[in-house]
Amino acid sequence: MTIDRINPPGLPRPSGFSHAVVARDATVVFLAGQTAADQDGVIVGTGVVAQFERALANLLTALRAAEGAAAHLTSLTIYATDLADYRAHGRELGEVWRRLAGREYPAMAAVGVASLWDARAVVEISGFAVIP
Repeated sequence: MTIDRINPPGLPRPSGFSHAVVARDATVVFLAGQTAADQDGVIVGTGVVAQFERALANLLTALRAAEGAAAHLTSLTIYATDLADYRAHGRELGEVWRRLAGREYPAMAAVGVASLWDARAVVEISGFAVIP
């Protein structure tokens, strides 16, 4: 199985994402949206950085349960209730990403939303992974 991250000339240099990810000969895992909920379903952490960290950790827990790892992530969508706040904390969010998921980035999109299923959540992450 191979996963190729593609960042073609003619597109802006990506920072914190890849423009395209191609996976060959593998199993696809669809990852449900994860918030900063603890195992009792209670949102923990205040602010976008703390909630992003817990949401990403939850997503990676689900991925590991499917016998995958962070390196297998191919696409993520991040939903944020305050996109300006999310952008303002980009450096800290990048540090969290590198600590939990490493230096490779999947194809990613950040989407501003009015609210999430749990009104206390400020960020939710869903995605796809490809496992050899």
